[in-house]
Amino acid sequence: MRFRPCIDLHDGRVKQIVGATLQDNAHDAVTENFVAAESPAWFARKYRADGLRGGHVIKLGPGNDAAARDALAACPDFLQLGGGITPENATEWLEAGAAAVIVTSYLFVDGDFAPARLDALRRTIPRKRLVLDLSCKAVDGNYVVACDRWQKLTGLTLSRQTFDQLEEACGEFLIHAVDVEGRRQGIDETLVRHLAEWCDAPVTYAGGIRSLEDIRTIETAGNGRIDFTVGSALDLFGGNLPYDILKKYR
Repeated sequence: MRFRPCIDLHDGRVKQIVGATLQDNAHDAVTENFVAAESPAWFARKYRADGLRGGHVIKLGPGNDAAARDALAACPDFLQLGGGITPENATEWLEAGAAAVIVTSYLFVDGDFAPARLDALRRTIPRKRLVLDLSCKAVDGNYVVACDRWQKLTGLTLSRQTFDQLEEACGEFLIHAVDVEGRRQGIDETLVRHLAEWCDAPVTYAGGIRSLEDIRTIETAGNGRIDFTVGSALDLFGGNLPYDILKKYR
């Protein structure tokens, strides 16, 4: 189990926001938990110095390309990059220094999973450099993937069959528990258990982590093989969880 740190970019700055409040045309509705004084490159260099390979640079909407490039240039081939990735721009971001690119909404058309789009990604991106973000919401006992900034539920439900199908195309998965993400109210332990049961590829869980006890629960429920990321609860982002303790999970 590894700690995968994040650099979430909104309006060109490193922030922690409640992801479910991010909408296309409602900037004032975004709930910000933290806005950093330091640059994206500052965080990237810190993660590299501490050996935390495989963290995530996430562009939350437009206006973040320059900030993302600065972070990637600070430690080439060390961090993953997500946000608006398509076959048309993936190579550009890999050449800019992304170790891998993270894709979610591109995989869906009107909420339906589009295998042809996954095939297009496979033709463009080496398997080990493609991460699929299957962030999800709990619906009637199932976990349904959400796209378009988590505002739209898709027709894709997480299951062993789903992961078996998609593992052929990518190197790993990133899964946000959307219902608890950014709220610091505890993790979705049931989802963590399912991920350990269903997914053979590397997978990173995100959402609701608020304490070291939550991290120990992820380690137990995930059989020691589910990586994790911490946002608003991390002391680097104004929270109470000590980065100096978490960086030992590498």
